[in-house]
Amino acid sequence: MTTVVVVRKAGQIAIAADTLVTFGDTRLAHRFEDNTKIFQVETDGGPSYIGMAGTVAHFPVLRKAMGSMPREILKLGSKDEVFDTFTKLHPYLKDNFFLQTKEEDSDPYESSQFSVVIANATGIYGLYSYREVFEFKEFWGIGSGRSFALGAMHAAYGKAKTAREVAEAGIAAGCEFDRNSAGPADIFTVKMKEKK
Repeated sequence: MTTVVVVRKAGQIAIAADTLVTFGDTRLAHRFEDNTKIFQVETDGGPSYIGMAGTVAHFPVLRKAMGSMPREILKLGSKDEVFDTFTKLHPYLKDNFFLQTKEEDSDPYESSQFSVVIANATGIYGLYSYREVFEFKEFWGIGSGRSFALGAMHAAYGKAKTAREVAEAGIAAGCEFDRNSAGPADIFTVKMKEKK
């Protein structure tokens, strides 16, 4: 699993992730492979950083699929745009990358099987397996280390001066206490756009 966090504070947006990959009981540390869990996509609204949690197979698939989307379809500047983009992406993942969409017989919709956080100049967003989209006001985390990260970010948020500081606290806690998360951490920041 992993620890990935997004933070919005003082006009700054931050996204951070640990770099450990696990296969059952085996740990593949950053020392042995470039385990980046955050990738950047260019949209008409500027760069967006995508972080995800789930099976390792999702990382190259989502990076490749989003990188090949036409820019007029790849929009990530609001909850509705994130929803629309991932709804259009879902059949592409099924048809071209053989996404297995079934989790349980009682599922209300086909599952995309992953959790994603998005950070860009418009805000921080979360997307879950049935394409539920959330826009977070302060911070959020996904992955097996999220509980530790959320606690640390909650404690740090009021005192920290920047989003990056809060993200660093979250990732440090995830790496310290979650057995499936380890540093070094990747951290990216962007300046938030002012709302018109």
